[in-house]
Amino acid sequence: MNEAVDTDLDVRLAARIQALRNDRGWTLDDLAGQTGLSRATCSRIERGETSPTAAQLGRLCSALHLTLSQLLSPLDAPAAEIVRRGQQSLWTDPETGFRRRMVSPPSKDLAIEIIEGELPAGADIAYEAPPVAGMEQHIWMLEGALDFTHGDKAHHLEAGDCLRLHLWGRTRFRVPGTEPAHYLVAIARRN
Repeated sequence: MNEAVDTDLDVRLAARIQALRNDRGWTLDDLAGQTGLSRATCSRIERGETSPTAAQLGRLCSALHLTLSQLLSPLDAPAAEIVRRGQQSLWTDPETGFRRRMVSPPSKDLAIEIIEGELPAGADIAYEAPPVAGMEQHIWMLEGALDFTHGDKAHHLEAGDCLRLHLWGRTRFRVPGTEPAHYLVAIARRN
């Protein structure tokens, strides 16, 4: 994944978070309380003054009950039959260098999302809760190794392995060793 990051993504994300908060009738204090982030952090994210980290986005997604793909790309977007590589949003976590490409974005007509992820060697990202409790997720390792923890259960994945599960609690993605982890994640949205 050597392409440029979608520079408009942070601007679109800021506007989307603010719109979702307003749709719910939440104040910034309400959003902070729902996410566990500070009011100041929520405000900076909404104003596009800071690029949120993967962990912060995880908290926002959990509070809003949306997958990250749904947060970045509304479900009412038309479902293109072909999503060209140049149309696939690419986001980089400013804290860890995690790169996330939305290969097959969400759509109201389709239940599956596909995400390509690349975590640098030594990266470690923890999420307090899934964006949607019970969400079905499949992680298919393409290259490298990944230690994935779900609740108290740890899984070591290597190239070719596929982990399939429903997410209910905390998760953690950690890259052991000196090579990056490159993988695909398929998410099945419940209708």
